[in-house]
Amino acid sequence: MAKEKKLVEQITSMEEDFAQWYTDVCKKAGLCDYSSVRGFMVIKPYGYAIWENIQAELNRRFKKVGVQNVQMPMLIPESLLQKESDHVEGFAPEVAWVTQGGLEKLPERLCVRPTSETLFCDFYSRDIHSYRDLPRIYNQWCSVVRWEKETRPFLRTREFLWQEGHTAHATAQEAEERTQMMLHLYADFLEQVLAIPVVKGRKTDKEKFAGAEATYTVESMMRDGKALQSGTSHNFGDGFARAFNVTYTDKDNSLKYVYQTSWGITTRIIGALIMVHGDDSGLVLPPRIAPTQVMVIPIAAHKPGVTEKAEEIKNTLSQKFSTEIDETDKAPGFKFAEEEMRGIPVRVEVGPKDIEAGQAVIVRRDTREKIYSPIDALSENVEKTLEQMQQDMYDRAKKFMEDHTYVATSYEEFKDTIATKPGFVKAMWCGDPACEEKIKAETTATSRCMPFAQEHLSDTCVCCGRKAKAMVYWGKAY
Repeated sequence: MAKEKKLVEQITSMEEDFAQWYTDVCKKAGLCDYSSVRGFMVIKPYGYAIWENIQAELNRRFKKVGVQNVQMPMLIPESLLQKESDHVEGFAPEVAWVTQGGLEKLPERLCVRPTSETLFCDFYSRDIHSYRDLPRIYNQWCSVVRWEKETRPFLRTREFLWQEGHTAHATAQEAEERTQMMLHLYADFLEQVLAIPVVKGRKTDKEKFAGAEATYTVESMMRDGKALQSGTSHNFGDGFARAFNVTYTDKDNSLKYVYQTSWGITTRIIGALIMVHGDDSGLVLPPRIAPTQVMVIPIAAHKPGVTEKAEEIKNTLSQKFSTEIDETDKAPGFKFAEEEMRGIPVRVEVGPKDIEAGQAVIVRRDTREKIYSPIDALSENVEKTLEQMQQDMYDRAKKFMEDHTYVATSYEEFKDTIATKPGFVKAMWCGDPACEEKIKAETTATSRCMPFAQEHLSDTCVCCGRKAKAMVYWGKAY
């Protein structure tokens, strides 16, 4: 990662320096820290708790659509990696190699997995024999290593955590259906659980995964207007199967190649959570993913009955929500700032006057709205508050994305918009990679996707003026 900076006393504001704001939040909220190996990060308990919740929710959704978890080795023989030329070429600059085991030099270099297509193909070539063995719908949770030149916590690190699904099917149609099924699963998860709106579509051939026939993506927009690729799903066709001889005997006794897919989401999605919802006070976590949904804070805890009532409230709320109590001797204002930094969705304050009135105060993290609730109706009102906050966070993020999505029909308009208005630009494209290259070279914007929801903005390509083939979302990206 970048050179370590001292922990700041105060968060840098977004307006002043968005990149520094992001780093400040990562560190001060206790999500991660730097390690002694450059480019590798330590994910601290609070950051990992968010990842555990992401894992649990995705696993639940995966299992509903027939996914089984497996584990593959972390090392790949060089000879195995070389079998698929496009794949090798795509990952070669980022590969880390193991050349020695113990005191002996290895007879063949071993690649530390940057991804596991080759391992799954090698396994499938021995495991699949008949049409009765299909489909294979597998997924693994693991870490991968890619030797990135520039790194940033969660967004781009040399080692990161992810899930990678790898499936094998009897027909091209089944593979395409699975590819799109998983993409829509990701989109639903991002929108319903993380409150992150997305644009769904297909990557251009220039931007697709190395070795894939087609790559589909869900793209989200950060608060600085940049895009973040938040999940991808790839249709490999039978290309990998031919390279690795993954075949099966069909019902008519003929030998056929399988069709494969791959799909994944990584810990960079935690970076998206920070940048889509955060503010100048720190994290703002959607209730459905927050490790702690409710923090109970006793006010004037030294006074009779306050601590006991706070514990009673905590025990009651814990029956329905992930609830903690802050019983430290810090001042209330310090506690409030600390819980806001951590993005805890709701805090419940209770003090002597509240107890006398038979009430508690519910405070939303996103709006700071205070809601006075009778203690005997607190659980019901906290639930309503969390549900409303979840929906409001999604609605705000969606409005932000819509307000920062523009249309350009001429190249001058396109360049001016990219230069002066952070966000997405919708524009027509002829399909020629040369236009993509020119746009990237002259504006640093890249094609994010060709959305499933196509619009006819004009008849001609925004770059070259030739006949347009598709509407594309363009933007600067992480």
